[in-house]
Formats: sequence, C-alpha cells, structure tokens
Amino acid sequence: MFKLLKNILWVLLISFLLLFIPRLAGMIASSLNYQVIDTDGAFAWVSIHHISQALIFVILMILIKKIKSIEFGFNWGNREAGKQYLISFFKYFSMYTVGAFITVVVTKSFQPFTFPLSTVNILGQLGFQLLLSGPSEELIFRSFAITMLALVIEGRVFKGKVSLSNIMSAVIFGLAHVGFTLRPFELRYSVFQVVYAIILGLFYGECYEKSESVIYPMIMHSFTNVLMVGLTIVLSFIL
Repeated sequence: MFKLLKNILWVLLISFLLLFIPRLAGMIASSLNYQVIDTDGAFAWVSIHHISQALIFVILMILIKKIKSIEFGFNWGNREAGKQYLISFFKYFSMYTVGAFITVVVTKSFQPFTFPLSTVNILGQLGFQLLLSGPSEELIFRSFAITMLALVIEGRVFKGKVSLSNIMSAVIFGLAHVGFTLRPFELRYSVFQVVYAIILGLFYGECYEKSESVIYPMIMHSFTNVLMVGLTIVLSFIL
C-alpha cells in the first residue's frame, strides 16, 4: 500500500513538473519585449519559451544524475533502430500530410498561415520549428518524462508493443496543449490538436525507447512541424 501511494505521488510530481514548468517558461518569455525583432509575434516569444523550458529541465536532469545514475538518451543509441524508425516515420507521415492537405483544400477548410507572410515571419517561424520545437519538447516529454515515469510505471500493453510510461507521457504531452486561465477559469483547446499530440507522442516515445536515444524523436518532431508549417505557408501564397 505504501509503495502504491509513493508511486502515485511520484507520477503526480512528474506530471506537475511537466505541466507547470512550460507555464513558468511562458511567464519568463512574456517578461521580455520583442517588438524590435518580431513585430507580429510570429516566433520570438515561442522561441524564448522553448529555450527557457528546455534549460530548466536540463538543470533538473543534471541534478538528478548527481543523485542517481540515470540515462536520458543524450547519445546516438541504437543507430540502426533509430535510422529505420526515421525512414518509416518520414514515409508514412508524409503520406498522411499530403492526404490531410488535399482534404482541407477540397473541403475549403484550409487555415492559412496565422501571421503576415513576410520574410522575417516565415524564416523565424520555420527556424523555430526546425531548431527549437523538436529538441525542446522531446527533451521534456520523452527524455525526461518517459525516463522518470518508467521508474515507477512498469509494464507494456497491446501485446507488449507500447509501454505504460510512453502512454502516460503522451497523454501529458496532449494535456500540455490545453491552455487555461484562472481568473476567470477558462480552458482553451482543440480536441483535434490534443488527440494529434497524443498520437504523435506515442510514436516519438516508441522511437525513444527502441533507439535508446532522444535525438531521433527530436528529428521526427521537427520534421513534422516544418513539413506542416512549410506546406501551410506555401498554400497561403497560392490560395
């Protein structure tokens, strides 16, 4: 009973860190003024946010490693497994993306690029997606989350194909895409975005576990974002 309670408290603590620290990073990012370099708010705030949250978690990981010998996958791991997973993921996600964009264009539900299509906004947004979105979020929700949750959440489901710690981290990753305010209390979210994040999180997590490296999920994550945003920008010029 005591062990169960301790495990539950551990999961709650990790979940709190995973959801609170990105909010803290948001407050840090909001304390700065970006008007000189980013008048439309296309990339600077979110870039500082992702840098801040990554740095906080890196500090946490360093402190944890001083206490306990834990590997967070900051190496190339199983190169063959990582390479094969990347090839398969790139192929199938590209097919999904083409189908998805054809669907939204045909159904006239395409959402154009949120910001003015200036060179600064395009390069800034694509630069963020390529260099910061994947590395920052995978460091947090795969390298830190799965590793720390796996200390107390054991076992696999779906005939051993998916670990419970991967599922848990993917769900938290989805919840991290839910915005909220306390006064007044309000939740802001897109069901599609939350579900989409959870599903992709499961793929990223599986790659992390199979390759024993966070580098490959980082590449996958950045690839998906650059592809989606890049095509959105291209179609925004055309349509």
